[in-house]
Amino acid sequence: MNLVSPVIVGIIYCLLMSLIREPHRRHFNAIMVGGAGAAYLSGGGFGPWEVPFVALMAYVAYRGLDSWTFIGVGWLLHTAWDLAHHLKGYPILPFYHDASLACAVCDPVIALWCLRGGPSLIEVRRLREGGMKRVWNKSESTGN
Repeated sequence: MNLVSPVIVGIIYCLLMSLIREPHRRHFNAIMVGGAGAAYLSGGGFGPWEVPFVALMAYVAYRGLDSWTFIGVGWLLHTAWDLAHHLKGYPILPFYHDASLACAVCDPVIALWCLRGGPSLIEVRRLREGGMKRVWNKSESTGN
């Protein structure tokens, strides 16, 4: 399995989420992590233990409505669940053996972004460009 592709998918996810303004970005991501918690439910790889995990992720997602930290923790919990499913041989996509491993590589990328507060990666670039223009214009006006 190529480990670079899942990292790229995680970065693309964060970039796309940057198009959503706050607080909607946080709310949407809380819903996404809640949905991720139920991703393995129909596969039943861990039998009845799938249900408490879904309940835990629902709680974490609910708390994530007000906290990027909880959303980040949710993605890390999902990473652990991905690894457990990969090791047991019950991938998230039954037709692709390494699907859970790929998910376990992608999810921490998203988690790190969430733990940083889910900043808009697009606005950061705009601020840097705008800030450089202001610095440039200031030096032109002072003659420095």
